[in-house]
Amino acid sequence: MIRPVLAAIALVASSAGLPAFAQAQPWHELGRPATQAEIKAWDIDVRPDFKGLPAGAGSVSLGERVWESQCASCHGVFGESNEVFTPIVGGTTKADIARGRVKNLEEGSTFPQKTTMMKVATVSTLWDYINRAMPWNAPKSLKTDEVYGVVAYILNLAEVVPADFTLSDKNIAEVQQRMPNRNGMVFYEPLWKVNGQGDVKNVACMKDCPTEATVRSFLPDFARDAHGNILEQNRGIGPVRGADTTKPPPASLPKGAAAAPVVVAAAAATGPDVKGLLSKNSCTACHGMTSKLVGPGFNEIAARYKGRADAQTYLAGKIQSGGSGVFGSVPMPAQPQLSDTDAQALARWIAAGAR
Repeated sequence: MIRPVLAAIALVASSAGLPAFAQAQPWHELGRPATQAEIKAWDIDVRPDFKGLPAGAGSVSLGERVWESQCASCHGVFGESNEVFTPIVGGTTKADIARGRVKNLEEGSTFPQKTTMMKVATVSTLWDYINRAMPWNAPKSLKTDEVYGVVAYILNLAEVVPADFTLSDKNIAEVQQRMPNRNGMVFYEPLWKVNGQGDVKNVACMKDCPTEATVRSFLPDFARDAHGNILEQNRGIGPVRGADTTKPPPASLPKGAAAAPVVVAAAAATGPDVKGLLSKNSCTACHGMTSKLVGPGFNEIAARYKGRADAQTYLAGKIQSGGSGVFGSVPMPAQPQLSDTDAQALARWIAAGAR
């Protein structure tokens, strides 16, 4: 009878400790299960078998209108532009459509540029990416039918569908059978074997190893501040702190010394948060703070309009309406999503020196 008694004592002791253990977990009351509505809002991807594709339809002509107003500034009217991004259309032929493999992707091809339509194998990839990420300055702002229309316009430019075609969830699987590179996917079996061997061979150093590591990849000086000061873009918690990219990197850190703690400056108590507006509206995707990316750096814009009496009004208008020719041929897309107040705040900041 000794063994059952000991078991009973152990059970009582372990049960008595449960409440204390539960109370010791500081996170046990944090969070809640996601609602079905939240899950639905997050679950928006479209698979190659078209699972997840919403019902809708869009004609080539609808897509052309959307394209010219929201896409052509970066991609060109016919998807041919190579100024901002690589071309969307080009390099495919009717023979490619017939066999499902793009000749210009084969070894020995002298075609100068790989385009999206040359590489993409599934039309669902086009639909999904445009739906989630385009236009660049206002992702997810296109209506479902507009996404269908834009995809139809791209397919028409590549001669996959005729000019009077309307793409829909009902016929998109048929269109898939005309994608120029639909048979260009390669199945690499080792990647799918969880118990397989890696395709990279290396030997770990176990004796007389180098005492210092060499950094072979770094951010060049001209790009340090390309997307704003990293120091000001940190979360308020956690151990990681970004460098002050408005200043040159330190040559080295004294041996055994820890990096100095940094303090993120608090946002101004009054007026819009300019750095927040730049980030929210993807301004720093095209403009560096002190250097040119796709468009001029903010300091270049400030210098050009320094001393101009109507600089703020002029810049606010250019920000909202877009344009080209002032700093080169690459166009600036319109930013209609910006309110007059926010546009004026950005223009005021630039006119004051973009500091």
